[in-house]
Amino acid sequence: MVAPGLVVVDKSPGMTSHDVVSRVRRLAGTRKVGHAGTLDPMATGVLVLGVDRATRLLGHLMLTEKAYDATIRLGAATTTDDAEGEVVSTHPTDGVREDAVRAELARFVGDIEQVPTAVSAIKVDGQRAYARVRAGEQVELKARPVTIHELVVHEVSFPPDQPFVDVRISVRCSSGTYIRAIARDLGLALGTGGHLTALRRTAVGSFDLSVAHTLDELSEELAVVPIADAARASFPAVDLGAELAADVRFGRALDLRLPAAGPHAVFAPDGEFLALYEQRGEQARSVAVFVG
Repeated sequence: MVAPGLVVVDKSPGMTSHDVVSRVRRLAGTRKVGHAGTLDPMATGVLVLGVDRATRLLGHLMLTEKAYDATIRLGAATTTDDAEGEVVSTHPTDGVREDAVRAELARFVGDIEQVPTAVSAIKVDGQRAYARVRAGEQVELKARPVTIHELVVHEVSFPPDQPFVDVRISVRCSSGTYIRAIARDLGLALGTGGHLTALRRTAVGSFDLSVAHTLDELSEELAVVPIADAARASFPAVDLGAELAADVRFGRALDLRLPAAGPHAVFAPDGEFLALYEQRGEQARSVAVFVG
């Protein structure tokens, strides 16, 4: 079995996130493998997996910002807001102008209220929204606050003799943002309908495509980011002395002022990753302890 750490996968299209977990479980020789942030089967790109006790880091990694490349197709709306769903309406796009597309997309940048796509994993009365949709139910989800840090429009193309317009974008956003919802809402704003035809996640927090490996590459050599390196890359790091490190091993509060808000990775004098701590009042308290 491999040492605890993260495996950064460049997911191929057609696979579920669970498919990827199953493959890495076999490669790592353990069932204790989980993933941070689901990718739809159609989507490709960065999927971060945790092995052994590093799985406990995943819930905190899911709160970090993410980046995507996507293609939006204007002219049709689908049941899933992407190309895997059934087309529910089509609209002419001959009146669409590039400046109007860019202006509408600019409105999404910043702190916004976004209604998640109906086929999301959000629970409605104890059941996943996508399960209710597949059972034929009408699902109404409430808008949620999300942040679009950056949205770059690379190209607005008008293929000749085609009833659609394709828009290539890159998005850097907070956790919980649905890129499919951006496609849907752009189509609504322009009166054309819209859905995603391509989605590639290029980064989760500090982990991007430059450190990601395909499953074929991982089959040759399982690349694992050691848990201490993963923690330093993902959270502000605090190196402790021996006395405070001993307190951390028992999950005790520390008389310590952390430099910023949110979780901090704390380390023993020898570099061992011990825990995540955050400031609560005058003391730093444990969020998760990774050693005994």
